[in-house]
This record gives sequence, C-alpha cells and structure tokens, in this order.
Amino acid sequence: MMDFLFFLWLGKPVWMWLGFHALIVGLLAFDLGLLHRDKEHEIGVKESLLLTAFYFGLGLAFGGWVWWYFGPQAGQEYVTGLVVEKSLSMDNVFVIAVILSALGIPRAAQHRVLLWGILAAVLLRGLMIGLGAALVHQAHWVLSLFAAFLIYAGLKMLFSKEEDEGDIQDSASVRFLRRVLRITPELHGQRFLVRKTDPKTGKAALWLTPMAFALVLVNGADVIFAVDSVPAIFAITTDTFVVYTSNIFAILGLRALYFALAAMVDRFAYLKTALAFILIFIGTKIVVADTFGLVHVPTWVSLAVTVVVLIAGILYSLWRTRGEAPHAEPVEPRAEIRSRA
Repeated sequence: MMDFLFFLWLGKPVWMWLGFHALIVGLLAFDLGLLHRDKEHEIGVKESLLLTAFYFGLGLAFGGWVWWYFGPQAGQEYVTGLVVEKSLSMDNVFVIAVILSALGIPRAAQHRVLLWGILAAVLLRGLMIGLGAALVHQAHWVLSLFAAFLIYAGLKMLFSKEEDEGDIQDSASVRFLRRVLRITPELHGQRFLVRKTDPKTGKAALWLTPMAFALVLVNGADVIFAVDSVPAIFAITTDTFVVYTSNIFAILGLRALYFALAAMVDRFAYLKTALAFILIFIGTKIVVADTFGLVHVPTWVSLAVTVVVLIAGILYSLWRTRGEAPHAEPVEPRAEIRSRA
C-alpha cells in the first residue's frame, strides 16, 4: 500500500493527488452541507465576497505549500496560474449571469445550478488538462500552437463587436437543444428532472426542467472558456500538478464570485479588454521566450503584468461607469420558457 502511495503519476506521487482530491471533496461537502443547507437561502453580495475571499485565500495557502515543498519556481508558477485562471473566470461569470437571467432561474435556486456546474467543470477540466499534458509532454512544440491560439483569442476578444447576449433564447444552439430535448415550460422547485406525459407519444417520460437546461448551458459555456484557459495555464507551466490544482482552486471560487459580480455586470464594461491583453501577453511570452529563445521572462514578471492589467481593467471600468445604476437581476422566474414543439 505504501509503495502505491509513492508511485509517480503524471510526475507526482499518488498521495499528493489523493490528498488534493480529498481536500476538494471536503470543501464541496462543507459548502453544500453546512453553508447552504437551506435551499431557499439567497446568497447576498456580502456573503459572496466573504466566500470569494475564503476560497482565494485557501488557494493561496495551498500555493504556499507548493512553494515550500517544490521550491520558489513552482510556487510562483502556481500563484501566476491561479491569478490568470481566476481572471479569465470572471468573464465566464458574466456569461453565466446572462444564461440564468434569460432562463428566469430565481436567485435562491442559482447556487444549486452553479454547484453542480462546478462539479461537472472539475471533471471536464481534469480531462482537458490531462489531454493537454499528454500533448505537451509528447511534443513540446504544442506550446507554440497554444501560444498562437492565445494571441488569436486575445485579438478576437479585443476587436470583436459586443454581441447582444440578452438574446440567448434565440441563439441557434439553444433552439437546437430545445428541439432535441424535452424541457418543461415552467420550474418545478429546484428539481432538475420531472416525469410527465409526452404529448407526442401520450406516455410518461423524463423531462428536463429549466434548472437542468440552465445547467447544460452553463457547462457548455465552461467548455468554451476552458479552450482559452487551459492553453493559458500550460503557457505558464507544464507541471501537470501545478496546472491542475491552480485551475481547480480557480473554479471552486467561481460560484462565490458569481453572486458578487452578477449584480454588477454593467460596471465591468472594460474587463474583457484587460483579459484580451492578458491572453496576448501570455501567448507572446511563449513565442518570444520559448519558441525563439530571444528573452527569458521570469514567472514573477508574468504574475505582475497579469495583476496590473487586471486591476487596471477593473478600476477603469468602475471609473467609466461611475454613477450608473447596477444591472437589476430578476429574482422571480419568467412565466414560461419555450419548450420543444
């Protein structure tokens, strides 16, 4: 048994992977079992900020252990990865807010959608990071492809026109899902599935509620954002343990961060610009430092640039939108949601 615990898997002993996942399971159980036993409890901005600080502080504490156990280089890479992933997740928060608002999910029920969404995100990110690690370790030139993609994604984010995200109900992907899935027009408490008669067959069948439909869309959004965030973290470090742990800690705080930012969506008008510059910087660093070997960019420089650009984007957004009323988020579900014909 002891030999198994010290067996190397993806470059680290098995006991490290087991210990980390035990910590994550404990945090999720604590969050769900103790903090949110009341299903009707609405998470306010103050509670959201406290939870965000708790998860981020815990992520930094874990980074302190990484720093102590593996050395300063690994510690800096972990903290940089955590900050970058947390920064990119902020844009994901705004998309999730649009999805939940468009589907009329009550604020008291949103934490349930986000909790299961985070569980799914942990599994999906794990698979994507595992695939990315295999590619990077088999062929180091894959990092150059990641860098080119990050620069492209940053430029696209920087110059793309603002889309009308409020029309999510009329998007092609949502219309397709409604055609192939049974979705009830109304909420059924906080249930994801209900059994009711299918008007086409006259037989009882399982139907998705708007809660489940929101969960599908939230997970789809996370996969799309992971396409940017996973290459971004591999552009910082190729240590699979550091990549995975920093990514998961960034995701864990996403649910808490949502309730603080969802009510202030309109106040962060220039955050996307800051995130675009961060992606371009990370991609350019790989091209200049690793692909061509022209200049070595220390990890602490990447961290400093990321923090400065992110803070500048947030402060500039708040300054430009000062005096504006915060975006009002609906707290009651809409009368109905268009289901499959």
